[in-house]
Amino acid sequence: MQEDLEIIQDEAQEEMYERRSFTIDRGQEPMRIDKWLQIRIENASRNKIQKGIDEGFLTVNGKQVKSNYKVKAGDEVLLMSLVNPDYTEIKAEPLALNIVFEDDDILVLNKPANMVVHPGVGNYSGTLLNGIAYHLLQQNPQIDEEKLPRYGLVHRIDKNTTGLLVAAKTGLAAASLAKQFFNHTVSRRYIAVVWGDITEDEGTINAHLARHQRNRKVFDAYPDGETGKHAITHYRVIERFNYVTLVECVLETGRTHQIRVHMKHIGHTLFNDWEYGGDKILKGTIYTKYKQFVDNCFTVCPRCALHAKTLGFKHPRTGEEVFFESPLPTDIGQVVEKWRNYVHHKVVE
Repeated sequence: MQEDLEIIQDEAQEEMYERRSFTIDRGQEPMRIDKWLQIRIENASRNKIQKGIDEGFLTVNGKQVKSNYKVKAGDEVLLMSLVNPDYTEIKAEPLALNIVFEDDDILVLNKPANMVVHPGVGNYSGTLLNGIAYHLLQQNPQIDEEKLPRYGLVHRIDKNTTGLLVAAKTGLAAASLAKQFFNHTVSRRYIAVVWGDITEDEGTINAHLARHQRNRKVFDAYPDGETGKHAITHYRVIERFNYVTLVECVLETGRTHQIRVHMKHIGHTLFNDWEYGGDKILKGTIYTKYKQFVDNCFTVCPRCALHAKTLGFKHPRTGEEVFFESPLPTDIGQVVEKWRNYVHHKVVE
């Protein structure tokens, strides 16, 4: 038997789902798939495996099967499972949610700045997932609260990144979305303000990402490809302001801090991204007036200037392509307008 294990990641997220793939060896006697998996997966109960199969987290040769399916030589088995989160329970809290779309299967939300996506060390309440749990329980008080982490978010964005996220309301929806994110078939476009005047109108950044060797809280780019995980970002210039540039970034892969690290790698750190040095003047003059202007911009947008603008995927139930778009948030919009006016004023002078 051959086994491969991979982890699904998304822009600015931690591991959420792991993907195990098995190839059944020659000579394997027919055996129920749930029993076969229980033997091979440590600490996995038969009941838990059966629930995962029923919810669509397992396929054999690309098709969903039932727990009584009997494996045979040559079968390709794919199992998606939730990685053990760093929290043990979800406390439902009545929080204001900006819901863009909702039906029986999915929930698409527009996350504000300064909101953590999921509970973790130091952030056990007030997170987006706490609010989602409350919202779902209001719809169905009988819902199994132990399933809320699974029936919740299948991807994440940073605390200070705004924009679109999709949450699953059923196990089947969670399985479908997890597979789409893993296979990189989800369409995501981000808008960012970056330091400097990007030379090319568009381009592609291809550099592996891994934890920084000295500061483990951030990531670094490794262009030689020998360290870290494969990552590709496509970018396009929307508008230039001499000292900063408004860009659109499209993710081909989804890695933690991908846009932030890739843009810094090519010399264009995101505006006011304090973790990567963008909260300092990286382009421009030394004059006091200019410094005051930049400080005013930092005050207007006191966070990394990154917004998840669009999100597209196949609907888990219908298979139809769905697409959502979020307007640029006020703080980034005001910063863009301030730079636009500043550059125009300099040209007029």
